Amino acid sequence: MNMFKSMIDTINAAPALIESANTLAAQAQTQAAMAPTASAAGAGFPGTVGSQAAVNLANQKAHGAPSAEALAPIAGVTLEQYAQVSKGIAAFGYDTTKLVDVAAGLGIAAGDWAAAQEGWGARIQADRAVGSRFNELYTAL
Repeated sequence: MNMFKSMIDTINAAPALIESANTLAAQAQTQAAMAPTASAAGAGFPGTVGSQAAVNLANQKAHGAPSAEALAPIAGVTLEQYAQVSKGIAAFGYDTTKLVDVAAGLGIAAGDWAAAQEGWGARIQADRAVGSRFNELYTAL
């Protein structure tokens, strides 16, 4: 039962992690706008100020790319698949009880999903580069 609580906590934390990233990016953009070279600093951001593409780019610049080791699949589940399942419950009103069903739809066994969900949640929280990459994948879906 503790494993399911951890899974629910991880999924519930995803929107907060995204919101936190958005806030940090907005702060960075505000600081860049106040700098003497604000036009040059903001030129690399695609889209409009505050757009998700700008947030993702800011996060990538701030945290770098995750290592290959940090992106190694957990129980055979890649970060891309983890993002797909996490986003897949949107169709069910973010009902976390549907995670196993969405995972199964991608060919992921319930036990593998449980291990992956716990593992990816821990990696995302521990490594900002992994969290940034998850955010990119999640918002691209």
